[in-house]
Amino acid sequence: MKFITSHPYIVILRKIEWNEQKYIETQHQLRLFEDRILSSANEFQLDNVYDVSHRTSFLYLHTNQGVFSYQIKEDPIKFMNAFKGLKQI
Repeated sequence: MKFITSHPYIVILRKIEWNEQKYIETQHQLRLFEDRILSSANEFQLDNVYDVSHRTSFLYLHTNQGVFSYQIKEDPIKFMNAFKGLKQI
């Protein structure tokens, strides 16, 4: 399982403490390997990922389990090109 590239994404949690609403932002990595894509919560075999797309501030993984969205702050073109290069093999 050879590592290819990764792309950062964020998860924003809303928490209420003492009648005060707080937003907690954590940063994670979407990691692309030769045979799979790993997130902090999911693992997708590359054969089960049909496409990767993005709009504004979200990256979408189109899989056999549905579409998974990841909130991003940076342009994911490097990650997307690496994925598409692997899928052509």
